Amino acid sequence: MARYTESVCRLCRREGTKLFLKGTRCYTKKCAFERRPSPPGQHGVRRRKMGDFGIQLREKQKVRRVYGVLERQFHNYFVEAENSEGITGENLLRRLETRMDNVVYRLGFASSRAQARQLVAHGHFAVNGVPTNIPSYKLNPGDRVEVRESHRAREAFKTIRETLRSHQAPEWLSLDPANLSGAIASLPRRDQMPLDLSEQLVVEYYSR
Repeated sequence: MARYTESVCRLCRREGTKLFLKGTRCYTKKCAFERRPSPPGQHGVRRRKMGDFGIQLREKQKVRRVYGVLERQFHNYFVEAENSEGITGENLLRRLETRMDNVVYRLGFASSRAQARQLVAHGHFAVNGVPTNIPSYKLNPGDRVEVRESHRAREAFKTIRETLRSHQAPEWLSLDPANLSGAIASLPRRDQMPLDLSEQLVVEYYSR
């Protein structure tokens, strides 16, 4: 499974904004973006004016990096969104939000999507009672995600059980902290996906 293995803090600096890729660390003074917000590289800040293509490209890269998806898979998601009924940009974000790793993150079982991806890949979760280790697995309304019974006694999940009591899951998800589980109540609407992203720029990028 291909994935990005370099410093994720460089990605935030490259996009010029916090992408919150390291979970709780991003909210502390240890955050690399807080200490050095300039773009990575020898020349640092560049004053070159960015055209329409550059703006669209940067937004596409930002969305892709927030969800930790590589280019080919991201483009496939766009094609799927474009061929579905509704608004293409919203369809794209909805498809990304309903990935298994993102749902695990949104439910509060992990502090970042990268950690959620690792937990899923290591086989800690089940969907509708069936063990699932595919981070990109598409979830639908009614699907139930839970920590596998044989894994709940592990120290990591004992800690998570405590933090879940104060965790506020999005409206389109239902959370059961006591049983370390959650379900997809409905597909998320755009107003239920509070992301500082402009999906229309991504649509324009692929529609050139």
